[in-house]
Amino acid sequence: MIREIVKVHKKGIVVIPKSIREALGIVEGTLLEVRIENNRIVLEALDLWDKVWRCCSGNVEEAEKELDKEEEEFWRRRES
Repeated sequence: MIREIVKVHKKGIVVIPKSIREALGIVEGTLLEVRIENNRIVLEALDLWDKVWRCCSGNVEEAEKELDKEEEEFWRRRES
């Protein structure tokens, strides 16, 4: 287990130590989900491709249709 101590800077900025970034493959531009679990702060790297493929079933064409439908619903909700 890799353990590090970090300091919280202005505006809540926390630097993830290099050893942890390297161990998890976190690079510039990686999206992290931040949540609270049992009074702990949890950072989890998001794999957007995995999320896209899990939301869809079937082949590529069906996936594209589902994503198009999701986009249409998104814009419809924004207009409301």
